[in-house]
Parts: sequence; structure tokens; C-alpha cells
Amino acid sequence: MTDRMRPEKNVYQDYLRSTHRLGRLVSVITLILLVGAPFVIGAYLGAMPDLGAAARGFLAVGLVWTVSSVAEFLIYTPMLGAGGSYLAFITGNLINMKIPCAMNAREIVDAKNGTAENEIISTLSIATSSLVTILVLAVGVLLLTPLQPVLQSPVLRPAFDQVVPALFGALAYRYYRKDVVLALIPLIIMSALFILVPSLASSTSFMIIPSGALAIGLSWLKFRKAQEGGRA
Repeated sequence: MTDRMRPEKNVYQDYLRSTHRLGRLVSVITLILLVGAPFVIGAYLGAMPDLGAAARGFLAVGLVWTVSSVAEFLIYTPMLGAGGSYLAFITGNLINMKIPCAMNAREIVDAKNGTAENEIISTLSIATSSLVTILVLAVGVLLLTPLQPVLQSPVLRPAFDQVVPALFGALAYRYYRKDVVLALIPLIIMSALFILVPSLASSTSFMIIPSGALAIGLSWLKFRKAQEGGRA
């Protein structure tokens, strides 16, 4: 049977295998470059730090971020698919850029988790987000000096401080309006927790686990209640 005559499922499986092969290779190369760069720079400049002290410093925060990294992998990979996951984890900035972009694109075309359509849409949206980010950063670096008086203006500084909250507020509203009660309960509980324990502000990625579990639990209770009401 020729390639054109093969079932669509086999073509999709071939695509996944090639994606994993390329993704693993690029991930290893990226990891080597990220870890190796400080050692190369330190050796070239003759400023190699104390590796023992660096290891102790890493362990102080590494354990927390390890748990957070595993949680993000388990949460985001089913949403993004193979290609999107490799691109997102290699280029970074998942929560601020990649996840909102992929979720918005998937909602526009009504793609479902685990489908070939979701795989392609997530990969294309994250790739586009990465290219746009690189382009914007390149333009920003070129214009950094001319724009420095504007960026440091005391009049505009309060606006710049609210860019991230405004961005997340606009993105979250689309999902909050679908079920206001379900959205407000985790929001109120987590807000109260952060107010009572301000030190948690430095562990926002780790707090995704309890907040996500709370939202899933509330959704499951609502689903069960709807089922019981339907049977009655």
C-alpha cells in the first residue's frame, strides 16, 4: 500500500513519531546549551563560581520548582499535544504566552483534546506565538535606547505596572463568564490564601496544583449533581 493510500490514522501516527524524534533531539540540544552556557562563559572570563555553593543554592529552590515542573508537564501536555508541548517547553513563557495563545486558537476552531486537529492547531499557534515573541523582542532591543525616556517616564510607569494583571484579566474573563460561580470560588479561596500567607506569592506555579484540583473537584460535583437531577 502506497503512502497516499494509507489510512489517516497511520499518517497521524507517523507524524507523532517524527515529532517525538525531532522534539527529543532539540530538547537535548537546548538543555546542553542552557546548562553549558554558564560554564563556557565562566571558563572564558575566568569567573567560574564555587560549584558547591551553586549546588546548595539550587537545592534550596530546585525541589520546589521540580514539583512545579512535573505538575506543569502533567497539566499542559494533554492540552497542547506533542508538537505544541515540545515547542512550548523549549521556548518557555507558557503561562503568560503559550497556553493562552493555544487555548484561544483551540476554542476558535472548537478542537478537542487528544485529536489530530488539536495537535495541529496547538503546534501552529505556539509556533506563531514564539515567532511573534522573537520579532517583538528583536524590535524592542533595537529601539531600547530611543524608547528609554518613554519607558522610564514616571507618568506611564503605573500603566506599565498593570500590564500583566490587565492581560490575565482579559484572558480570564472569557472563561469566567461561562460559569461565574465555578470561577469565583477558586478565585476567592486562592486570593484569601495569598493575602493570609503573602510568602506564597513566590510560588505561584506550585499553587496551580491545589487551585486546579479545587476547580476540578467543583466541576465534578456540579456534574454529579446535574446527573442526579436528570435521573430524578
